[in-house]
Amino acid sequence: MAENTTKERIENVIILGGGPAGYTAALYAARAELEPLVIEGFQWGGQLQNTTDVENYPGYPEGVMGPEMMNQFRTQAERFGTRFITDDATEVELTDGGIHTVRVGKDEYKARAVILSMGAEPERLGVPGELELGGRGVSTCGVCDGAFFKGENVAVIGGGDSAMEDSIFVSKFAKNLKIVHRRDEFRASKIMQERARGKENIEFLTPYKPLEFVAGDDGKIAKIRLENADTGESKDIEVGGVFVAIGHRPRSELVKGQVDLDDAGYVVVDEPSTKTKLAGVFAIGDLVDHTYRQAVTAAGTGCQAALDAEWYIRDTPEVPAPEAMPAASPPEAQWAPAKPQA
Repeated sequence: MAENTTKERIENVIILGGGPAGYTAALYAARAELEPLVIEGFQWGGQLQNTTDVENYPGYPEGVMGPEMMNQFRTQAERFGTRFITDDATEVELTDGGIHTVRVGKDEYKARAVILSMGAEPERLGVPGELELGGRGVSTCGVCDGAFFKGENVAVIGGGDSAMEDSIFVSKFAKNLKIVHRRDEFRASKIMQERARGKENIEFLTPYKPLEFVAGDDGKIAKIRLENADTGESKDIEVGGVFVAIGHRPRSELVKGQVDLDDAGYVVVDEPSTKTKLAGVFAIGDLVDHTYRQAVTAAGTGCQAALDAEWYIRDTPEVPAPEAMPAASPPEAQWAPAKPQA
């Protein structure tokens, strides 16, 4: 049986999670000579690894594939000395101004500062075709993908403010848009409902719930099979696109009970900084943001966190520096670049 491995080196900064926020934090921290260690997870790259065309990130006038973009973010951070572990953190012990501990299986890492960047993931309906048709007409972000459905008949699934926001935005491009909700009542605020109802090409379809997303001969979404929640009657609607807008789940389980979370599970920070209630612990990206959830806003918080961590380390000399402990060999990067999707 293998013995537990303990890395005696005390890192300046450990970043948990690899997406636009985590990689930007790594880039800034590396250029500040903090030698960051990124525990990026098996699903490194965040939600953009499951995204095809990205056309709304500055600096890419021709657009870019999501996986290719994340490869570039990662490579740029690595150029300045960022080290990576492509595995999931399994446990963390956070302190208030002391040394923090992060465990990856049996391996243990310590750091003066920790940046939490585990992101969030969209809630799923769990119906056939939902995952299979992702990127083929099924999306979880209207702001990201709405412009791809110009002149199409589309549907938005959901009944909250997110569904209304997506519907209002996508209606600028869609020919007709149906908001499908399993109840006659909506969780969305009255003002958001009124704005959606004020759009001539938006129709409300209730009380229906999706049973299946069906592909056409071209492999893209062609129709949604629905069931009336009251009568059990089924019906199909033809669509060229579907937006699932039933909420997001922040991946904050790892730090629950150690930092403050709001009612939806997002980490609470002392805005406009990225500081949590614990000194030396910072949180960024979709782990804290339930309003915008864009790659560019996530990247911005990554910059903020790296600067916050740098200033914290500078102003807290009593926390042991890396050279105060025997240096272990830097962990090897355990990864392979993702191939951009066709």
